[in-house]
Amino acid sequence: MKLLFIFGNAAVGKMTVGQELMKITDLRLFHNHMMLEPVLEIFGDKNNNAIPRLRTVILEEFAATQHYGLIVTGMLSFHADYDAPLVPIRKIFEPYNTDFYYAELVTSKEVRLQRNATENRLRHKASKRDIEASNKRLLSDDKNYCASSDGQITWENYIKIDNTDLSAEAVARIIKERFLL
Repeated sequence: MKLLFIFGNAAVGKMTVGQELMKITDLRLFHNHMMLEPVLEIFGDKNNNAIPRLRTVILEEFAATQHYGLIVTGMLSFHADYDAPLVPIRKIFEPYNTDFYYAELVTSKEVRLQRNATENRLRHKASKRDIEASNKRLLSDDKNYCASSDGQITWENYIKIDNTDLSAEAVARIIKERFLL
C-alpha cells in the first residue's frame, strides 16, 4: 500500500491537489475536513476528542483493505515536533508494508487568501463559507503552522512544491511522476 501525506498551510491547495491525484492514480483521498466538517455540524464546535478518534477508525479500516493507497492531508507545525502528528498514522499503516510519501505545498499568503474563497473549497468545507472568519483563521493559523525551512525535512520520498503559479493538475502530475504513483 502507498500512503501520501500532502501538507502545507491553510488554503495552499492540499485537498484540490489530492482530488486531481485521485483522477490520475488509484489513490483515494482522505482530506482533513472529511472528519472536521461532520463533527462541527453535529457538535457545533471542533470537538478535539471526536475528530482524532473518528480519523483513527477510518485510517485503521482503510489500512486493512487491499486498496492501492491513500492520500492524507493536513497542516504541520514546524515550530514544534513537526513529525508528531504523522507518527500515529504511520504506526497504523506500517504493519501493512506501506510505502510513505510526503508532498509539501507552499505559496504566498496573498495567493492562499484568494484560494480560501474558491468554489471547490467552499463546496467541500462548510466551515470556510464565512470568508471573513475563515480569512482570520487562516492568518491566525500562520502563527502556528508554517512551511518547513530549506533542508529541515530529511524524509525519504519527500518533495516540496511551490504551487503559486501551478494548477492543481500540474502539481498532481509532478507528485505522480516523482513518486511513480
